[in-house]
Amino acid sequence: MPALTAELGHFVAGLTLKDIPAEAQAVAKTGITDCFGVMIAGAQDPVVALIDREMAGSDGSALASLIPSLKRRNVEDAALVNGAAAHVLDYDDVTLDGHPSAVLVPAIIAQGETFGASGSELLTAYVAGYEVWAELLMREPVPLHQKGWHPTAVRGAVAAAAACAQLRRLTPEQCQTALAIAASMAGGLVANFGSLTKCFQVGRAAQSGVLAARLAEAGLTASPDTLEHQSGFLAAFSPGGNADLSRAFDPKRKEWYLASRGLNLKRYPICYATHRAIDGALDLAVRHDLKPDDVGQIRVSTGQMQMLMLRNDRPKTAFEAKFSMQFAMAASLVARNVGLAQLTDQFVSRPAVQSLIPRVSITTTTETMNGSAFAPSESVEITTVSGKTFTSDAIVHAKGSMQRPLSPSELEDKFLDCVGDQLADNAKTNTFEKLMNLERLNGASDLLSLQ
Repeated sequence: MPALTAELGHFVAGLTLKDIPAEAQAVAKTGITDCFGVMIAGAQDPVVALIDREMAGSDGSALASLIPSLKRRNVEDAALVNGAAAHVLDYDDVTLDGHPSAVLVPAIIAQGETFGASGSELLTAYVAGYEVWAELLMREPVPLHQKGWHPTAVRGAVAAAAACAQLRRLTPEQCQTALAIAASMAGGLVANFGSLTKCFQVGRAAQSGVLAARLAEAGLTASPDTLEHQSGFLAAFSPGGNADLSRAFDPKRKEWYLASRGLNLKRYPICYATHRAIDGALDLAVRHDLKPDDVGQIRVSTGQMQMLMLRNDRPKTAFEAKFSMQFAMAASLVARNVGLAQLTDQFVSRPAVQSLIPRVSITTTTETMNGSAFAPSESVEITTVSGKTFTSDAIVHAKGSMQRPLSPSELEDKFLDCVGDQLADNAKTNTFEKLMNLERLNGASDLLSLQ
C-alpha cells in the first residue's frame, strides 16, 4: 500500500512558490482576496461574537488578530473565530465539494501573523492546503454529503494542517504527523446546515489545522499511515467504502488542481446549491419583466443531493433561508437579487416573500456532475397567473464559477460591498490591492494594517 500520508508530508514540506504554476498562484490570490472580504462582512454576525466570547482565549501567548477588529487572541482561537466569520454568510468560495478558502485563509493568516510570514509564504501555504484537500477528494468516488458528512469540516481540517505545517517549516516527518493528527480532529454534519453550528464546524476545521501543526512540532505522535490505512481517514469517511487507497502520490507528476479545478466565487450569500437556479430565475424575471403578483408557479429542476442540503422548504429566518431553494426563487422574483440585503430576518418574513415560497415546486435527478455533488445542469420554469410559461436554458455553470468567472471589477465590487463601512475608503482599496498582489508583501502584519 502506497504511503500516502508520508508522500503528502514530503510534498508539503518541500513546496516553494517557484514550484507553483503562475495560473494556480493567480487563482489562490483571488480566493484569498475574496475570502478576506467575506470574513470582514461575516465578522458582524452575532454568532461570531458568541463563539469568540465562549471559546476564544487571550492569554499571554495571544499573538494573532481577529479581523477586522484586530483584537488579539491565541493563534488557534483566532483561526476559529475568523473561520466562523468566513463561512457564516455562506458567501465564501466553493470547489472540491466544499469551501476551501473559508478554512485555509483564517488558518494561514493567524499562523502567518505569529511567524511573521511573508506574502509569498502565505500564498505557498494556501496552495499546499488546497492541493492536499484535492488529493483526498480525488480518492473518493462518492460525495461525502451522501453519508451526512460536511466535506469542508472533514477534509478542511487536514488541509489546514498542511497549510500551517508549511508555514511552520516543519520537516517532512513532522508534516506527515500534522496531517495524521488533523485526520483525527475532522468532522462535521450536513444535518447542521441551516443552523449556527455550520459556520462553527468550519471554524473548528481551521482551528484544528493550527493545533495539529503545533502539536506535531511539539512531538505528539500519530500513526504514519493514518490517511491510507484500511481503518484510516479515507476509509472511515468513505460513504460507499470504495476510497482509492492504492494509488501512489508523485509530486513531480501531479496535476495542479488549483489551476485545473480552480475556485467558484459566490455571487450570492446563500448555499451554492441554489446559485444556478438563481441565475435562471433572475434572467427570466428581468427578461420578461415578471412581478411577484404575476407568478402562479415556479418549477425548479435540480439535483437530489442538492436538496439534501437545501433542507428548509418553509424558512422563517435568514439562517434557514440560506438553505432553501424556495426562498432563493422567491427572493429572485421579489427583489430581483439575492444579496446581503435579502439575507435578513426582516426580508425573509416579508409577506411578498412568504406568499411566493409555497408556489415553488422542485423535481430532482440522482445524476451528478463529474467530481461534484450537484446535478449536471439546472433549469427554472415560471408560469404566470395568466397561463404563460417561461423556461430558462439548461444552466451548467453559475455566474462566478471558474467557467463563468467574475470580472476583476466585479470581484472588487463584491469585496467593497462586503467591507462596507468597516474600513475607511482608502483602506478598502489598499487592502484589496495588497491581497491581489500578495506575493509582494513583506509580512502578514502589512496585510493587517487596515487603517
